[in-house]
Amino acid sequence: MTQMQNQQKHGSKIHSCFLSRRSFIAGTGACAAAVIADTILPGITTTLGSEVGSPQPEGLIWLSATRLAELIRTKQVSSVEVVQAHIDRIKTVNPKLNAVVQLAEERALKQAHKADENLARGKVLGLLHGVPVTIKDEFETKDIVTTIGTLGLKGHIPTRDATVVKRYKKAGAIILGKTNVPELLWAAETDNFIYGRTNNPYDLEKSPNGSSGGEAAIIAAGGSPLGIGSDAGGSIRSPAHFCGIAGLKPTWGRIPLTGSLMPYCPILSRFDAAGPMARFVEDLSLALSVLAGPDGHDPDVSPVSLRTPQTVQLEKLRIAFFTKDKLTDPTPEIQQTVKTAAEKLESTGANLQEECPPGFEETADLGFLLLAEDLELGLRNALKDYKTTKVHPLLTSALEYWAKLTKKLGEDEPEVALKRHQNWHRFRCDLLSFFHRYDVLVCPPDVVPAWKHDTSFQFEDADGWEYSAAFNMSGSPAAVVRCGTSPEGMPIGVQVVGPHWREDIVLAVAGLLERELGGWKPPLI
Repeated sequence: MTQMQNQQKHGSKIHSCFLSRRSFIAGTGACAAAVIADTILPGITTTLGSEVGSPQPEGLIWLSATRLAELIRTKQVSSVEVVQAHIDRIKTVNPKLNAVVQLAEERALKQAHKADENLARGKVLGLLHGVPVTIKDEFETKDIVTTIGTLGLKGHIPTRDATVVKRYKKAGAIILGKTNVPELLWAAETDNFIYGRTNNPYDLEKSPNGSSGGEAAIIAAGGSPLGIGSDAGGSIRSPAHFCGIAGLKPTWGRIPLTGSLMPYCPILSRFDAAGPMARFVEDLSLALSVLAGPDGHDPDVSPVSLRTPQTVQLEKLRIAFFTKDKLTDPTPEIQQTVKTAAEKLESTGANLQEECPPGFEETADLGFLLLAEDLELGLRNALKDYKTTKVHPLLTSALEYWAKLTKKLGEDEPEVALKRHQNWHRFRCDLLSFFHRYDVLVCPPDVVPAWKHDTSFQFEDADGWEYSAAFNMSGSPAAVVRCGTSPEGMPIGVQVVGPHWREDIVLAVAGLLERELGGWKPPLI
């Protein structure tokens, strides 16, 4: 197990978690992989279909997890070849990205050999037999250092796997290593005192966002085909948007959070969800089938069966879309990308209407108020429990903000506090009613593409947080898929949201947008 050391110095400015963004306002998996392989990427010198031959090792890193699993099962490539190709890619790009913070090289290759031996005996472990995956450094991994980015856990080696890790392993996946996070996850920049800062593979001077920033960066750069993130306020979807990959925040209660090092907080835990991240939408579907369902430990997970995206009749969908709300305008390019995506969906025969859910623009402020006491107390207790005495400036700034807001809220009458929870309940009810009239909603995931590191952050002016936080507050399933590119060459994602438990609709729509608008595109790194 090799610790990948930080290659860049920290920025000089003190950050807070959310960027003041008003100053900034002024391209299916196997099919997509085949097109990329034949027209763009070096290292793939044969057609990806089995009738012609197998891809060269360098080309394996650009394939979907679904396609890799198929190639391994049909013995066109070995798990060892696939795992080694991804390890080599990590070693090539990680000195610039600093996305993988623990590389389990020896262990991964040993497991790959075992996967090939099992296959030779006719034993297939599961849907991901022999496929490498990465894990956000929030989820416990047995015998691999897991820190959640805080110094008190710098040498923490868990004795168990988180449920999501167990389920990946049970499906035959091989853990490549752990990916970087901000301290205790609460920041929109992936940086901490243990491992340092992660860079965006499309521009090293820019952020991959957070908190699943390491996961998004290494997947986008071809170091991992599939991973796991978590999302309590956009932490899967914002990095997916910034790094041009696909990410899914499933319905709240779909995937267990057992083994997450993020301490339980009553309100925050109602916002939070674990979900898959990949370059291709088909891999989100595959991973969801592996990860979903109760584990007997997380009491919030419901035994609701999954539906298949392949059965969704896109031409019969009732689709709502909006490009901006009443509070914050995304960049013109983001608005145009969302509009183009909506028009592509309409061209299938689907019914399209422009409408923003009621109360949407109020969710950012309401979310901050609901979380203030939860985070101020919960994060401080976590630092105490983890014996962390030196706190990263990102988290320090967050704690100061939550403390100030908590003090202010303490002066409220009880009726005012009750009103906040009533407003939260009303928004959730109103959104459920909204989805009586529509099957799916298409909207921006954020108001800007990836921003530069060391930009001044301000909690008080966290413009655009509602674009992601609204669906944490509602618990709705939401995915992000790349559908455009900014004038500066940065990815632009589109967010697809559905009713509770209808990930099948979300993924079917995201898959169509991926096919029509290009989805993930390889970075130059």
